Amino acid sequence: MDPSSEQKAAAASPILIVPYMWIGDFVRVHSVVNLLQARWPGRPIDLVTSSLCAPILDYLPGVRKGIVADLPRRRLPIGQYRDLARRLRSEHYGTALVMPRTWKSALAPFLAGIPERTGFAGEGRFLLINDMRWGESALERMIDCFGALALPRNATPPADWPLPNIEVPQAELEAWRAKNGLAARERSVVAFAPGAVGPGKAWPPERYAELARLLTAAGVAVWVLGGPNEKSIASVIRERGGEQVRDLTGNDLRNAILALKAADIAITNDSGLMHISAAIGTPTIAIFGPTSPRLWAPLNPLAAVIEPEGSFANIKDRSTAGVVVERVYENVRGALDALPREPAAATRG
Repeated sequence: MDPSSEQKAAAASPILIVPYMWIGDFVRVHSVVNLLQARWPGRPIDLVTSSLCAPILDYLPGVRKGIVADLPRRRLPIGQYRDLARRLRSEHYGTALVMPRTWKSALAPFLAGIPERTGFAGEGRFLLINDMRWGESALERMIDCFGALALPRNATPPADWPLPNIEVPQAELEAWRAKNGLAARERSVVAFAPGAVGPGKAWPPERYAELARLLTAAGVAVWVLGGPNEKSIASVIRERGGEQVRDLTGNDLRNAILALKAADIAITNDSGLMHISAAIGTPTIAIFGPTSPRLWAPLNPLAAVIEPEGSFANIKDRSTAGVVVERVYENVRGALDALPREPAAATRG
C-alpha cells in the first residue's frame, strides 16, 4: 500500500474509546465523541463498555456501538483480554483513546495491534501506549483529562467543551410509559435518584422519604430510580409518600434513562444518574456533600446545586446529611413553578 493509500485508510478507520467503567464517565465521554467527530467527521466511534453501562450508548448520537467486556477489576484473566483483543482486531480500529491510566486498560488495544494508542503516562505502560501524553496531574477535572486525549498533542483546549447529549426517541418513551402503566399524566412527576458511591455522598433515605411526603401531599407523583441496592430505600420512601410513590428501581439502566426523560424534575446525589438526567435536559437538583460541584458537576446546566451549610476545613469532611429537607423542597417547588405551562384543554382540541 502506498503512503497516500495508508493515509486514506487511517482517515476512514474506526476509533475506539476505552473509558472508565462508571456511569457518569460514560456521559462525560460524549463530549469526547463530539470532539472526535469534529476532528475526523468520517470515522466511526465505538466504546468498550460493561453490561451495566451499555444501554447509555444507544442514546448517545455519534456512537456506532459498544464492545461489551465485563472484565474483573482486581484480577488479570488473560484469556478474557485475549478474547477482547480478538474482537477489537476484527473491527480494524486505527486509533484507541485509553482514558484510565492503568496498564490493564491498554492491554487489549495493544494485543489487538491498533496502530495509534493514545493515553496519559501511568503504571509503566510505555510499550502499550505509543502516543503518550503528559501533564494529567495539572488538569483538575475529568473532562479536561478526557478532552485532552481527543485533541492533537499540545493543542490548546477549547474555552468550553461540547456538552453531552442523551437523545431518547419519543416512540420508545411512549412504549415505556404504556408498559409501566404511566401513559396518563395527571400530576407533575419528580424522580428521585437516591443512590451514590462513596461515604457521605448519599442524602439519607429518611430525608428523601420526608421530601416524598411533602411532595405527594402537594399533589406531585414521585418515582424512585436506581439499581437493586436502592430497592430498600425505595421501600422507605414509599412508606412515607404512599400510593403516589412508584418504585422503578431495577437491574436495567435503560429503565432509569427513560424515567428521567419522562419526569418533570429530578433530584439526585452526586452520581451517574445526575449526569444522565442533566444530559437528557430534565431540570436536575443535585445534592453535594464531600465532593466539589466545580470539579464533579455535569457540564450540562443543573436546575440547582445544594450543598451543606457552614464552613469546613476539608470538603471531604462534608456530608449530604447536612442538607435539610426544607431547602430541597423549596428548590423543587421553584423548579416545578418554572416549568412551561400546558395549554388549556379548550385550546388543545
